[in-house]
Amino acid sequence: MAGQILEHFSIPEKSVNFYMRIKLTLAYDGGDYHGWQVQKDRPTIQGVMEDALKKICSIPVRVHGSGRTDAGVHASGQVAHFDVPEGKTGIPWQQALNSILPESVRVIRSMAVNKDFHSRFSVISKTYSYTFWTESDFVLPQRRNYVWKTGPLDVDSMREASLFLLGKKDFRALMNTGTRVRSTWREVKGISFASGLYPQELVFTITADGFLKQMVRNIVGVLVVIGLNKYPSTFLEQTLSAGKRGLAPATSPARGLCLEYVEYPDQYSAH
Repeated sequence: MAGQILEHFSIPEKSVNFYMRIKLTLAYDGGDYHGWQVQKDRPTIQGVMEDALKKICSIPVRVHGSGRTDAGVHASGQVAHFDVPEGKTGIPWQQALNSILPESVRVIRSMAVNKDFHSRFSVISKTYSYTFWTESDFVLPQRRNYVWKTGPLDVDSMREASLFLLGKKDFRALMNTGTRVRSTWREVKGISFASGLYPQELVFTITADGFLKQMVRNIVGVLVVIGLNKYPSTFLEQTLSAGKRGLAPATSPARGLCLEYVEYPDQYSAH
């Protein structure tokens, strides 16, 4: 992610008592932001969330997300949590935050959870969607920030190729550099292709127990060259088996990607 990443604030130890934990489900238009994590002099989702909470609580409050979405990536089901400081436990958080946040960020649900809940470390799976625009001539203006214009695609070949993603595999060939991880193995639990909001749209959806840095966008890059019949449907399998990032095409644009849903154990689900 471009820009210097900074700690947004620091709280002196034992200076504040925190009495409860709140889980938030967020939707946002990522086109206005430089990703999730706070950056100096650049708007980010974490930054605007923490600015809003500081106005409500009169002290800095750290917001933890389920993961870092890249600059330009959207969300309809991002999850975050924060701890409520002393004297603020009775606030209706969804209404209070939405009254302060920019219209490009909305809290769509808030709930109190046990202190052992963590928006990142309690995750069971995540679901992302990626939307293609398959018309060659132009993109409707109202959709230009949410799709990748690829032109016509061979969906059958893409679907055949994507079947190799299912199961637990090493995805190092589809991970961009910049984040250290203990393992590059991830388990893909589900994939699908469906129509979008308009007849020209094709939506690819993928669910996994976790994703590496820009893994979905790199998967999409491979699927598109297959869909354009530049490579056979076996190219995705060959890329993963080789284990080398340099064999895969360029990372697909961020604007087509959306974090749809984050799954947690039942005790942390909304009622």
